[in-house]
Amino acid sequence: SNQVDQRPAALYKKPEKLAKIECSHSISSYNQILWYKQSNYREFVFLGYMIGKTGYPEAGFKIEGDASAGGTSTLTINQLTPNSSAVYYCATDAVVPAVTRR
Repeated sequence: SNQVDQRPAALYKKPEKLAKIECSHSISSYNQILWYKQSNYREFVFLGYMIGKTGYPEAGFKIEGDASAGGTSTLTINQLTPNSSAVYYCATDAVVPAVTRR
């Protein structure tokens, strides 16, 4: 089945340190991963994206690795602040068509 995996499930770090989160997926022929965080105010904040082996991070982040199926995209948060405490999400932008037959 097509799947997106993210680890670790939880991460505890001191302020001003680095944090790394990894994401991989198994959707063949797809090579894009998007990163978001959900803040205390519940809104989603876009952190950047990766196409193939090229990352396009927002300021304060690094995105490295490989967004193709079987690869791993790693999000690095450069300098942790209290504001970094959040739920982080990775997503593939893929729409997998459902085929229905009568």
